[in-house]
Amino acid sequence: MSDDHHPNHPCCGISTNPEDYFLTRRQFLSRVGMGLGALSLASVIDPLSAFAGPAAAPPRPAGNGNLLLPQAPHFPGKAKCIIHIFAQGAPSHVDTWDPKPALSALDGKTLPGGGVAMGSPFKFTPMGRSGLEVSEVFAKTGAHADDLAVIRSMWTDIPAHDVATVFMNTGSLRISKPSLGSWIVYGLGTENQNLPGFISLRSGGLPLGGAANYQAAFLPGVYQGSSVNTQATTVEQMIQNIRNSYLPASEQRRQLEFVKQLNTLHANNTQKEAALETRLQSYETAFRMQTEATDAFDILKENEATRAAYGNTNTGRQLLIARRLVERGVRVVQVWHDGWDHHQDLQVKLGAKAAEIDQPLAALLADLKQRGLLDSTLIVWGGEFGRKPTKDRNGDDKPGRDHNAKAFSVVMAGGGVKGGVVHGATDDLGAESITDKVHVHDLHATMLHCLGFDHTKLTYRFNGRDFRLTDTAGEVVRPILA
Repeated sequence: MSDDHHPNHPCCGISTNPEDYFLTRRQFLSRVGMGLGALSLASVIDPLSAFAGPAAAPPRPAGNGNLLLPQAPHFPGKAKCIIHIFAQGAPSHVDTWDPKPALSALDGKTLPGGGVAMGSPFKFTPMGRSGLEVSEVFAKTGAHADDLAVIRSMWTDIPAHDVATVFMNTGSLRISKPSLGSWIVYGLGTENQNLPGFISLRSGGLPLGGAANYQAAFLPGVYQGSSVNTQATTVEQMIQNIRNSYLPASEQRRQLEFVKQLNTLHANNTQKEAALETRLQSYETAFRMQTEATDAFDILKENEATRAAYGNTNTGRQLLIARRLVERGVRVVQVWHDGWDHHQDLQVKLGAKAAEIDQPLAALLADLKQRGLLDSTLIVWGGEFGRKPTKDRNGDDKPGRDHNAKAFSVVMAGGGVKGGVVHGATDDLGAESITDKVHVHDLHATMLHCLGFDHTKLTYRFNGRDFRLTDTAGEVVRPILA
C-alpha cells in the first residue's frame, strides 16, 4: 500500500478523522449508493484511481459559541440581576400589604354582592419615613419600608393556582412559552460562566405547574432554569452528580473535549440541532460547576452572625443562597415559598407562613444594602393572585379567604424602583383593583425595564412569528421607577 493511500494515516491507511466513523444514516446511504456508481465509472476512466484514498475534508466551522456570555441590554438598566420570591398559593393582600379599615368596620355583616365580610385580624402600622402601612405579620420587613415599592392594584386572568402560577412566570395561559428567567438570560447572558445563569430554588417537590415555571420552551435550552431542592441538608445532596470523585480534573477535561468533538461533529451533520447544542453547553457548565457551585451553595462559609440573621430555617437558607448566587454573578434566582393557600384558619396559618419569610426577607434587604448590591439587584415578592374580602364558605368558625383574580399586591425593592411608595389601589373592601391597575404583563414589562429592556423588542422568532414575554400587551409602571 503506497504512502499516499490515505492522508490521515500514511502508515496503515486507517483514518484518524472522526468524521469518517460518525455518519448520519443519510450520509452513509449517500456515500454507499453514489460510491458504487463512481467505482464503475472510475474503473473505465482509470482502473488505478478506483483505489485512491479520499481527499482530506476541509475543517467544519465551529458551533454558535457560548450563548451565556454577557450581553448589553437595550439601554443601561439599573438592575443587573433579579431575585424573584414566589409566594405560591396566593397571599391575601388585605392581610399583608393593602389595609382596609372599611372592611374591618363591616366584619361579620353580609355584603350587598353576597358573602360575609371578614375584616383582617392583623393590625397595620405606618412604618419608615414614608409612612408605608404594613401588616404586623411583616414587621421585620416593614423596617425596610423606605426601600419598598408596593403595587396594590395587581390583577390577573384566571384564579386557578396552576394556571395562574405558570402565567405569572411565563406570561402565557395556553401555549408553552419561555419563563421570565429564561427571557432575561437570553437577553443578558450571565456574568459567571461557572454557574447557570438562571437557578430556581425549591423546597421539596415541584411547584404547581411543574417545570413549565422555569422552562426555556422554544428558546435554546441553555436558558432554562436549573432547579435545586434546598430542602436537602448538605451541598452534595442539593446539587448531586456535579463532582467526580473517581477522575482528576485533567482527565475529565480530556474526556469532555473528546465528547464535545464528537457531539460537535454530529451537530454539524444535523445542521446544529438545538437540543444537541444545549447538551454541549450543559456538559461544559456542569464541568465548570464542580468547584464554584459547591462553594456558592455552602452557607457554612458565612459567619455565624449572618446565618443567624437569615434564620436557621429552610426559607432562611434559600434567601442566603440567593444572595450568594447573585453575588457570584448569577443573573436570575427564583425562590419558591409555597403554602399561602388559606381557605381556613387564616389568622393562624397566614401568620405562621409570613413568619417564615419575614425575617429572611428583612435580612436579605439589609445584607444586600450593606454589600452595595441592593441598587443592582431587583427583589420581587408576590403570588399568583389575591383573596376575597369575604369569609370562605368552607371556613366554619376558623375562616379563611377564597381566590380572587381581580386584586392582589406585589412588593418590589432594589434595582430600578423607588422606595417607600405605593402604586394603585383597590376598592374600599379590597375586592377589585380600580385605580392605576397593573396586569401581569405590565409587571413583566416593568421588571424587564429595570434590567434595561424594551419589552416590545426582546423577541425571538419561532415558527415564523416573533414572540415576546409580554405577548402583545404590557405597559411599564413608570411611577414606581427610580
